[in-house]
Amino acid sequence: MALSTTGCATQSPEAKAAGETFDPYEGTNRAVHGFNIAVDRFAFRPASKGYVKIVPEPMVTSFSSFSENLSLPGQAVNALLQGNLKVAGHAVFRFTVNSTVGFLGLADPATEFNIPRVDTDFGETLHVWGVGEGAYIELPLVGPSTARDATGILVDFFTNPIGYARNNPADNISLYAEVVRRMGDRGRYSDTVDSILYESADSYAQARLLYLQNRRFELGETAEITEIDPFELDTEGF
Repeated sequence: MALSTTGCATQSPEAKAAGETFDPYEGTNRAVHGFNIAVDRFAFRPASKGYVKIVPEPMVTSFSSFSENLSLPGQAVNALLQGNLKVAGHAVFRFTVNSTVGFLGLADPATEFNIPRVDTDFGETLHVWGVGEGAYIELPLVGPSTARDATGILVDFFTNPIGYARNNPADNISLYAEVVRRMGDRGRYSDTVDSILYESADSYAQARLLYLQNRRFELGETAEITEIDPFELDTEGF
């Protein structure tokens, strides 16, 4: 939270208006990036490639669906916080259908029933509330993010109702399921990820550019970022 506040407070209006990258912690971020690449190279990459090679594709898809289903209650909460009752309803409906007919989410009959997919988080909730994205940061083991999205990741972890259910089959099951889902994605898109991390002239800059472009597109932002940042300091009088 302190990093989020600092990052948002020091971002210049000119940089945001031009749609530029605000990366005041680049030195630290590059060190974290190097750590993440080392973890990927020696642990996550080989484990993920082995996972998709050994586990049949339908099972990989089922485990990914299971992880997505566990996230739906939290996404419904975020949709409500954003004032979007329609998306909240879709999230609840998808969770209900996939948790029953879909064998706890291992199958995805909700898609066959044409129930729209939901993809939101507390980072988007903060965006809807007018909070600026703040500084770009790279998180250990997580990867590219912003001060706003990093705060969202933390809040999402504690606000998903699944985590407070009495009949959870395992503690932190959502976290374990997310790790398995990410392993599936890493294994499936290995060539693309490898080209970014290991074949780019500057993998840090490449990953930063791709993340910010994709995230701003998801949030409906254009090159000109016009959102209000409540943490931004007015320094004109100093």
